[in-house]
This record gives sequence, C-alpha cells and structure tokens, in this order.
Amino acid sequence: MKLLLKWLLSAAALLCVAYLYSGVVVSSFGAALIAAFVIGLFNMVLRPLLVLLTLPVTLVTLGLFLFVINALMFWSAAGILEGFHVRDFYAALWGSLIYSALGLLIDSAFGRK
Repeated sequence: MKLLLKWLLSAAALLCVAYLYSGVVVSSFGAALIAAFVIGLFNMVLRPLLVLLTLPVTLVTLGLFLFVINALMFWSAAGILEGFHVRDFYAALWGSLIYSALGLLIDSAFGRK
C-alpha cells in the first residue's frame, strides 16, 4: 500500500514539476504515472551502474556530476515516453532538481531517512 501511495505522489510531483517549470511537459496524470514508474525504474537499475562507471569524475567534481546523472535519467525517460517531454538537457537538469526536492518531501512524509 505504501509503495502504491508513493508512486501516486511521485506522479503528482511530476505534474508539479511540469506546472512549475515550462521546460517539462506532462500531458496527463496517466502519462505522469508511467513517467514516474520509468524514472523510478531507471534510478533503480541504471543509476547505480552510471554512478559506479563515473566515480572518478564524480570524485573530481566533489559529487556535482551526480546532478548530471540525475538529469540524464530524467531526460532519457522523457525520450522514450509519449506524453512526457523535456525540452533540452538544461530543462532536464532543472526538472530533475525540482523532482528530487519533491521526492525528498515525499520520503520525509513516509518517515524514511
């Protein structure tokens, strides 16, 4: 039940990103649900591999390259989905930052650290 509620709130957060930032467009709540699922899947499967492969760059940039990895996950999800569009890399960067901040709020509401 908690997982389903977190998924719904993540989709709502994605709609908030589209509302707050014009570089991200989500056509419907259904598209937001699918996009939240795909972003979560990418973050669970691809992100750890990318973090491991880019560890030297991440260390040199003092962790700032992780923002680039988050933006790439966000942008690649938009690239394969209908109804979810991100204008360019910089829009993906800002959109992923807003989405991550909202995700932190969602996680804190569930009591996770």
